[in-house]
Amino acid sequence: EGDAVLISCDYDPGSKPELQPFTEALFQHLFRKKLTVVVSCLWPAAPPLVEQAILKALQHPDIAADPPVRGVDYVNLGYKDGRQLVMLGMGENIHATFPTVYSGEPVGKVPVMQQLRRLGDFDLFVNVSGGSPGTKEWVETAQGRFGLKMVASCTAVMAPDNIPYYESGQLVGLAGGMKGSADYETLVGVEGGTATRGMDAQSAGHLLIIAFIVLGNIAYFGTRKRGGR
Repeated sequence: EGDAVLISCDYDPGSKPELQPFTEALFQHLFRKKLTVVVSCLWPAAPPLVEQAILKALQHPDIAADPPVRGVDYVNLGYKDGRQLVMLGMGENIHATFPTVYSGEPVGKVPVMQQLRRLGDFDLFVNVSGGSPGTKEWVETAQGRFGLKMVASCTAVMAPDNIPYYESGQLVGLAGGMKGSADYETLVGVEGGTATRGMDAQSAGHLLIIAFIVLGNIAYFGTRKRGGR
């Protein structure tokens, strides 16, 4: 309780089915544990998705009974253009990199940011990544340089590229695609989560594809047998 977590939400609506469930479960997890949460975005379409996830988490009964206070317990810094330059800037001075927060208030007047001035001030860094800039750039540019304890959630197509970072210890946790989001929902006790429901449809789709492949092969060999006669 009281530890500070920085989240970089680097995705857009195109990756929402895979990554938004993870973000929603993440906020529920952090708010229930009463952690201090700061969010930044390197993708311009991400801040509204962050706001949606926060609102959903605040409506959870366990959290709504004693909700965190915006500006005191959590803050959305919003979007900043610059890719790796933003990462390096945050490593040196977050206040200079994000002069104002998403709501338009000067960052220096936000209580939660008074003691949080650089990446090294956070106990955990979470990257939710839909592409570039994302996990690869954060690991290569900031993780080692600023000593970040880092975990990541990424799309399924990006997971194989990020597994070496997990195996090397540069990432201490990695969730890949909708399955990773569904596993995380189960892990933190999110009942009936979006990703968990989505996996049912995805599994049904995979079974249907397998059935079509089997039927296609049966039809092919049946036609070949008749042709041989």
